[in-house]
Amino acid sequence: MQAVEKKSLPQTKNSAKENAVQFLFKYGAIILLIVIILYFSSLSDAFFSYGNFADILRSISIVTLLALGVTFTLVVDGFDLSVGSTMSLSTVVTASLMVWYDMPLWLVLLLPLLIGVAVGLVNSFLITVIGIPDLLATLSMMYIVAGLHRTYTEGYSIYNNMPLTSGGTAPGQLSEAFLWIGQGQMLSLPVPVWIMVVMVLTAYVILNHTRWGRILYMTGGNAEAATLSGVNVKRVKTSAYIISGVFASMAGILFTARVGSGQIDAGAPLLMEAVAAVFVGYSVLGAGKPNALGTFFGAAVIGILLNGLTIQNLPYYAFDIIKGAVLVAALAVTYVYAKNKFSKS
Repeated sequence: MQAVEKKSLPQTKNSAKENAVQFLFKYGAIILLIVIILYFSSLSDAFFSYGNFADILRSISIVTLLALGVTFTLVVDGFDLSVGSTMSLSTVVTASLMVWYDMPLWLVLLLPLLIGVAVGLVNSFLITVIGIPDLLATLSMMYIVAGLHRTYTEGYSIYNNMPLTSGGTAPGQLSEAFLWIGQGQMLSLPVPVWIMVVMVLTAYVILNHTRWGRILYMTGGNAEAATLSGVNVKRVKTSAYIISGVFASMAGILFTARVGSGQIDAGAPLLMEAVAAVFVGYSVLGAGKPNALGTFFGAAVIGILLNGLTIQNLPYYAFDIIKGAVLVAALAVTYVYAKNKFSKS
């Protein structure tokens, strides 16, 4: 009898541990968000206000667009590290088209998106044709694209009436119509928030309610099985990396319209936030996979946390510690859950 009790005790402990991990995996991110909001609301009356939350949503709009691109590549079992550099290149190209070359708005919006497509095509060529692993290929592209945008601008940020190295001043300016995209309001919400919401919902519908979305997940889940089912895996992966490049370019356009200038290396600090947002999104309501709504939720968690720390006057140079801690926590819960699930199966 005692032997049976001793034997059942470890089983009970293991079961409790598994239940705890499963609970954290499903509801940990939501609990964390609630705790963060309650904590900072108790410290500052300004935190829990409509204006502050509108600012938070506007601040996470760019990160969310970057993260959606990473989400699509993770869905097909890839990973795009070049999104930050692509965003930086798109940022300076967008500003230069208006400030240096005085081009019309439609071209200013179109050409950077084509740059995103080009970066995505090069990434997919390196991965699907040459066979370089995703991380190494996109890491290489990250440095190449970063070098391109610094060379293109000669290391200078681009702004209205800037002096040119060839002499004189820049002939064009960032137009009011363009700046409205990043600074304007519509129905009492910032325009970037509306753009973010539309893109998140579009990505959600594509991934969860279309045949192509199912093919993307099938490719990421088992590429060999997808090939045997008649799926052109190379073409599917190529489409995912093109989408990632386009989202990164959209983030660059939005950043330029928001700050009113083309800042070099604008996307580099946002890469970690985008990656963290995607992995936090893995665990939202137990999704267990990259998904659009989870990515948005992850970006919101990080944005609200950083906003609260800013209100509390935490030095900006300590923010990377917080971002890294959030990413480690998200990865720990995700991989512990995956490990337990694998051991049970």
